[in-house]
Amino acid sequence: VVEAYKQGLRPAVGYELNPWLLCLSNYRAWKAGYHGKVFFLKKDLWKVNLSDCYNVIVFLAPSVKPPLASKLLAELPDEARVVAGRFPFPSWTPSSTLGQGLEQVWAYDMREVRRAAQ
Repeated sequence: VVEAYKQGLRPAVGYELNPWLLCLSNYRAWKAGYHGKVFFLKKDLWKVNLSDCYNVIVFLAPSVKPPLASKLLAELPDEARVVAGRFPFPSWTPSSTLGQGLEQVWAYDMREVRRAAQ
């Protein structure tokens, strides 16, 4: 979320249910000088409406990717971009990738994902 903010993405909001991870995220944002600029909310990602999001960054286990793919397809606009860290979406073809190993990320443009799914 902090890196997204640094790259100019606004608003920069993270959702986390684990109170320890939520606290750690807020601490790291504060330590980096971004307190009050980025936000971490204790909310369930599955219950958040993402229809007004144009940039989504996810860092979740592979087992969660298939149901999350369905949610993102249903809610995100065509102009949205999804970036997945550490694990790709298994049924989507990325528009681009960056890094290797544990540092690899995959970027997906929703318009292209939808086109490939048809």
